[in-house]
Amino acid sequence: MLVEEMMKEKVITLSSEDTIETALKLLHEYHIRHIPIIDKQSHVIGIVSDRDVRDASPSIFEKDAVPDELQNPISTIMTSPVTTVHPLDFVEEVASIFYEQEIACVPVTRNDKLVGIITEKDMLYTLIQLTGTHVQSSQIEVKVVNKPGILPQVTQVFGKRKVNISSVLIYPYKPDPKYKIIVVRIQTMNPLPTIEDLKNEGYEVLWPKMPGIPS
Repeated sequence: MLVEEMMKEKVITLSSEDTIETALKLLHEYHIRHIPIIDKQSHVIGIVSDRDVRDASPSIFEKDAVPDELQNPISTIMTSPVTTVHPLDFVEEVASIFYEQEIACVPVTRNDKLVGIITEKDMLYTLIQLTGTHVQSSQIEVKVVNKPGILPQVTQVFGKRKVNISSVLIYPYKPDPKYKIIVVRIQTMNPLPTIEDLKNEGYEVLWPKMPGIPS
């Protein structure tokens, strides 16, 4: 999946001269957590989070709090430079950026101009879609030898029952690198016939563990 398929195109932005108070109002009004800061050419020059604004705001518990602090320009608290992604980048690459840089939002730019935004929440929703957990389905995990051509062999077994496959994921089998786990979600609430087919073909089904049926 590409970034352009999941990004939000309507982005609330501010200029570097806008005040912290303005950012605070926008965060509350639109129920968002990040605001990109752009210049007159729509280039991203910074970004602020709700935490940045909160830390810069006077505490209600401080008697000598100075409300004028909210009139400082947003440039005084924004993060710069900003990591951005392109609409044609893959979602997996964005997930790596979120993890490696420990951030929760990335602006999307084309020709150095802001065209969208992706948040941590967007990534989680996309993960739900990619794994097929948003539709009624059954998950089957199959342990297989890590060799070329094994995936089509396994999915061919699913084809016998003419069940619709919602998603397919593959991850390593940690105890032994010679194997891997194929996770298949099928749109049926009764996976037992398919599980029996897999076992008859010699595959080891790790999940679900069906009572009374050997692995």
